[in-house]
Amino acid sequence: MSQVPQVKIPATYMRGGTSKGVFFRLQDLPERCQVPGEARDKLFMRVIGSPDPYAAHIDGMGGATSSTSKCVILSKSSQPDHDVDYLYGQVSIDKPFVDWSGNCGNLSTGAGAFAIHAGLVDPARIPENGTCVVRIWQANIQKTIIAHVPISNGQVQEIGDFELDGVTFPAAEIVLEFLDPSDDGEEGGSMFPTGNLVDDLEVPADVVKGGVLKATMISAGIPTVFVNAEDIGYQGTELREDINGNPEALARLEAIRVAGALRMGLIKTPEEALTRQHTPKVAFVSKPKTYTASSGKTIEAGEVDLLVRALSMGKLHHAMMGTCAVAIGTAAAVPGTLVNLAAGGGDREAVRFGHPSGTLRVGAEAKQINGQWTVTKAIMSRSARILMEGWVRVPEDAF
Repeated sequence: MSQVPQVKIPATYMRGGTSKGVFFRLQDLPERCQVPGEARDKLFMRVIGSPDPYAAHIDGMGGATSSTSKCVILSKSSQPDHDVDYLYGQVSIDKPFVDWSGNCGNLSTGAGAFAIHAGLVDPARIPENGTCVVRIWQANIQKTIIAHVPISNGQVQEIGDFELDGVTFPAAEIVLEFLDPSDDGEEGGSMFPTGNLVDDLEVPADVVKGGVLKATMISAGIPTVFVNAEDIGYQGTELREDINGNPEALARLEAIRVAGALRMGLIKTPEEALTRQHTPKVAFVSKPKTYTASSGKTIEAGEVDLLVRALSMGKLHHAMMGTCAVAIGTAAAVPGTLVNLAAGGGDREAVRFGHPSGTLRVGAEAKQINGQWTVTKAIMSRSARILMEGWVRVPEDAF
């Protein structure tokens, strides 16, 4: 048998919001992986343990869910007035690819904290005690994120009393601002790529009777297709086990996602969706109802403005993706969208929504200019914590 050595690569395993991933400084990656391409993708797949036909990630750092199958690269920023460039890779669990098409809002929290931990922020900008404002250039989507990171005794404060549903233990609060989060790039062209707040989305007849579904399709935070829960036979109170163990339900929801991706111009053929699992997201909304969260806690209808359930990488998310929360907050701020109507309609600057693990509040500043809706900022709070740091080992022939 050939003796293939393992390569040691400096890495940090970190939780950000309700996700966790393996964080790298660009300069610490093997030289051939410091640039985009096949070598980098193969490295990240091997780090995570993908592709894994057992869907367990036993031989890697992944956790066999979309929330834990992630890698992050940070470097000193190449952009004016920014501290760091943040690049995010969503590693497929069972297929050999890494999706670079979108951001991870949860790990954006980790990016701000890791930037300080890793020495990528000018020490002169880090107070002895207080808050360090880290300006992050999100390289996947070419957007600015501002992280307000608490500092204690010159170090990132990780422990605190901020509770985030979906995370077991309290931690220190990090406030994130997503500036101009709507998509003005080539793919979408506007916050509402179809030009409509609500569309009649054509879907396969086995998805919904008549083959037409009301949908709000928005590109803010991350491209997202919103539909009404009751239109697809749900209450909006579902937990992961209600959907993820049902292959037929997952196939119908994937068909909605593919139809939305085509209508939004993100893909040209349905087959392309297989290599673009990270975007768009599909989510279903409903008016408030009382339900029991996955922790056993009762969420009363009066505690929330609406209910939202979202899928990530083909599975119902255990809580809520940060980028999807931005889309929720933005859509809620625009009167007439399905999200806004589920929340009761009217003008809104913030909403608290119920998700499988509990509740989350997100704010957004949206306005109409020359007949077009735009959002200037979305704000939410998360937390982050280093779980382990040192080196990750990967067989040299893997990449």
